[in-house]
Amino acid sequence: MMQNVINQFKTAMQSAGITPPDEIVPDGQLHRFKINGKLDGAYGLHLDGRAAGWFQDFKQGIKENWKLEGYSQKFTPEQKAEFKAQRQRIEAEQAAELKARHDEAADKARYIYDNAQVAVNHPYLTRKNIKPHGTRIARDGRLIIPLFNEAIEIVNLQFIGADGTKRFLKGGRKKGCFYVIGVKSERLCIAEGFATAASIYQDTGQQTIAAFDAGNLEAVALVARSRHPNTDIILMADNDINGIGQTKAQAAALAVNGFLSVCPMVGGDYNDYVNMNSEVAA
Repeated sequence: MMQNVINQFKTAMQSAGITPPDEIVPDGQLHRFKINGKLDGAYGLHLDGRAAGWFQDFKQGIKENWKLEGYSQKFTPEQKAEFKAQRQRIEAEQAAELKARHDEAADKARYIYDNAQVAVNHPYLTRKNIKPHGTRIARDGRLIIPLFNEAIEIVNLQFIGADGTKRFLKGGRKKGCFYVIGVKSERLCIAEGFATAASIYQDTGQQTIAAFDAGNLEAVALVARSRHPNTDIILMADNDINGIGQTKAQAAALAVNGFLSVCPMVGGDYNDYVNMNSEVAA
């Protein structure tokens, strides 16, 4: 009966336009799975009592709830233990696969960075009115910013084109990774993008960290706090219209007992703000 319920759950996913994973773990927990080679799928399914669940495809924007009519059962302790073991096995396999991708990308990142030219100028730097700050130039002309992990090892690269288009290495780690501008100072600032961090450093002289996006601010702030337990940490938030930059920066500041500074320019970041003030002064 249990396999029949799982098959019906898979059928519902297919009817919604989602290719289900080969293995479904009905333990009520969230499970991520690949769709067309990318980790865009997620589901949760429980059979205890009235069988029900949900599934989602992040790329297509599909999310549906599901329940089975007319069927109810209680799991035995043995069945629950089996589901738990199954989940742990799948999580271990996924973790090993993720680590392998991260390791491969890190090796590639170090090779590219070691063989790239030191940046002197670049259209993106000129447009943002910032200095190179240790960045490099790829063979195709894009600006390279390395991402460091908590052990200060290069694990990924961000490539920025002349038009501002940004890309990371495929399979590279980003969570908790960062780029540091400047040497240790009285205060430590954390911003989202490289250009924003560069402008803050050039304007204040305080060491500044680029976290690369709002969703990475808290993870980076926690690493910074572990390395600098007695330093004042200031989260320099973008003033996003949708409020994401402010919300994520505030959560990061609270997580490390830090301070929050929101860019005064609505819809802008500190790079925009510093450059606007420079134009006014000129």
